[in-house]
Amino acid sequence: MTRIFAHPDSFVADALRGFSRAHRDEVALVEGGVVRAQPLAPGRVAVLIGGGSGHYPAFAGLVGPGLAAGAVCGNIFTSPSTAQALRVARAAGAGGGILFTYGRYAGDVIHFGEAERRLREEGVDARTVLITDDVASAPPEAADERRGIAGILCVFHIAGAAADRGDSLDEVERLAILANSRTRSHGIAFGGCTLPGADHPLFEVPEGQMSIGLGIHGEPGIRDVPLQSAPELAVTLCEPLLAERPDDGARAVVILNGLGSVRYEELSVLFGFVAQHLEEQGVEIVEPQCGEFVTSLDMAGVSLTVMWLDDELEELWSAPASAPGFRNRSVARAERTEPRSGEGPVAEPAAPPAAPAAAAAPATPASREAAGVARRMLRSAREAVAGQEGRLGDLDAIAGDGDHGIGMLRGLTAAVEAADATAPETGVRELLQAAGDAWSDMAGGTSGALWGAALAELGSSLGSRERYEPADVAGAVAAARARIAAVGGASRGERTMLDAMIPFEEVLASALSAGDDLTSALTAAAEAARRGAEATSGMTPRRGRARPLAERSIGHPDPGAISFWIIADDIARAVAAGEEGE
Repeated sequence: MTRIFAHPDSFVADALRGFSRAHRDEVALVEGGVVRAQPLAPGRVAVLIGGGSGHYPAFAGLVGPGLAAGAVCGNIFTSPSTAQALRVARAAGAGGGILFTYGRYAGDVIHFGEAERRLREEGVDARTVLITDDVASAPPEAADERRGIAGILCVFHIAGAAADRGDSLDEVERLAILANSRTRSHGIAFGGCTLPGADHPLFEVPEGQMSIGLGIHGEPGIRDVPLQSAPELAVTLCEPLLAERPDDGARAVVILNGLGSVRYEELSVLFGFVAQHLEEQGVEIVEPQCGEFVTSLDMAGVSLTVMWLDDELEELWSAPASAPGFRNRSVARAERTEPRSGEGPVAEPAAPPAAPAAAAAPATPASREAAGVARRMLRSAREAVAGQEGRLGDLDAIAGDGDHGIGMLRGLTAAVEAADATAPETGVRELLQAAGDAWSDMAGGTSGALWGAALAELGSSLGSRERYEPADVAGAVAAARARIAAVGGASRGERTMLDAMIPFEEVLASALSAGDDLTSALTAAAEAARRGAEATSGMTPRRGRARPLAERSIGHPDPGAISFWIIADDIARAVAAGEEGE
């Protein structure tokens, strides 16, 4: 259980602030993450890492020479936003290009991908290498669909060491891809972790059992088996990795990683048996590591990582690395540049100025009136989600990290605050775009990216018209649905929010075409969304963190679909109540 915090919502910000002060000679605070205290030499590649918090030393603790130039840190188990990634990239960049590298999780792919796109638009050469080391999350033939767990340390160090010796972006990218392709991890859990402010863990392992194939975001393993002795457990961890041993796999880096509450003495006991088993299989162990590198708050569990070496990977793995959370040998201070000045947060370099845009026409009276309706709907939706936050979190914890309710409420609260901050003359397009940007920035995660994009697209579709008809609402819903599908890459039947949104869209358009008034059409559409959300109980997840735990999800509806229905139902009721009050 996480016992020390001021408030659950400020846990990550408070932790980063304290961390940067405790390690002020090594890292500097940026809004949304940290960068090295000593700036990179001009022309060097900036390797940027990141993801949700709760994994220390990953990600902030792996910033330093021989590792990352900066880390983007989202909320607990929640991907950071695009805006956070951009701020850290602009603070860390040195003119040699940006390499984002992180575990393959849907929210991270969306937000970092958008940050990469925007940097390229600014003239910065930005690229991405996804890390896919977890053998339990997909079979070998679908290795590129695996998630990233403790093997991220291998890729971070290889890429960081290559960048620090002056390699080009092309070369750093190539070596990061090579390291990922030769890295495999496998983990087990004895018990789940507890989010700050929560009174129970995200999952429990039955007494006398252990869970094989855990994730690092509070997800349970894919199956439970009886507890094993240390020699047996060593074999259980090693065998899936040995099964994918390359033909030239004679030497390997071996990392035994504690997930948060397994003590170092226990790790040492297990490492001895791991090393023995690997050596019996003819593996020469090179510069091993045993400790905590990628944790999951207070989870009781361990993971084993093997990176099969060739000559160039071995040279880079043996290169110096020094960061608050990982050191393999001393770093010569003579090679460091001058530290950043000042004790406060690093100021983010301004983005290149955009080309002057034509002055926007004032919002029409109808658009301003629609903006007022949007403000009321956002406030109402926030209250509706607040009432269901616990339920949404419990649904998410079945096969995920349990933060969907928290994330939805955080995003809606940010959207409401952004909408309320707009001027009275603001039109619905500008208001919804501001609300969408705020939702995405504050919530992070997959749902934050999708809802933020949806709100912005709603606003863009509604525009600033002289008059709004019910058909305009249906058209805006269709545009928002298309945007969500494009950003998330999902389609109907894949157990996502689209399985509630598409029926909503279809029934709304059909009812309006048949002559129903907007209130009746919204009510019928919300009922269709409910049926669509409930139907996800029988679907197998094909995307996101729930995919490796498909069997656990069956019989329970998708939390994203349920949250869409909650909002759609609340909006329908609010519109009906507004008409009754007129």
